[in-house]
Amino acid sequence: MCTVSFVSSNGKTIITSNRDEKVLRPSAIEPKNYQINTKNVFFPKDPKAGGTWFAVDENSNVLVLLNGAEEKHILKEKYNRSRGLIVLELIGETSPLKMWQTIDLDNVEPFTLVLFEDQKLYQLRWNEIEKTTLALDVTKNHIWSSSTLYSAAIREKRANWFNTFLDTKPEVNEAELFNFHRYTEEENTEHGLVINRNDALKTLSITQAVVEKNKVQMTHYDLMKNDSFNHAFIII
Repeated sequence: MCTVSFVSSNGKTIITSNRDEKVLRPSAIEPKNYQINTKNVFFPKDPKAGGTWFAVDENSNVLVLLNGAEEKHILKEKYNRSRGLIVLELIGETSPLKMWQTIDLDNVEPFTLVLFEDQKLYQLRWNEIEKTTLALDVTKNHIWSSSTLYSAAIREKRANWFNTFLDTKPEVNEAELFNFHRYTEEENTEHGLVINRNDALKTLSITQAVVEKNKVQMTHYDLMKNDSFNHAFIII
């Protein structure tokens, strides 16, 4: 939920997310199919709050969470509900984008969402004061890093790594993007794509969705257990 990339390449839409979390947090439950408002949604579940940071619905819409908005915020002692539950509230609706316009986010911690809906891309952001919706060019490549863990200068540096990586590959595939998220700046445990900050805060997993025509392939790799999970489904 702390590094997300979006790449459109060779007829595929590839969305990849690294989840950075405290190691004391319980391990996520592997991705499974759940019904939300009669809608099938596939996601890894956070057992602590019951939410998720990465969800794909039966219509191949993808919604991914990053902690924080534009800049790092001051933590409150208590919030109304988990940001991971907000993801499920939105993806469970017929149109997550329309639900975003009306959802009540009072006393919810700041966050950023990357939404791929009906072959269109949006950045949705809540900063404790207002919601913003930014339509993005779906033919271009994008990367986000969480403002709670990475300063503006580091976020820019990580974006440069991403652009340099893509410049060397005219047509990048999902395996290469997974490796970018897994191995970029491998020795840089503070700000690389996979972090380990004093064995207290680590990148716990990498999750990727590949949307191609009417097929979705989801891969979830648990870095702590060194275990991977793959699932594919057809959109009817």
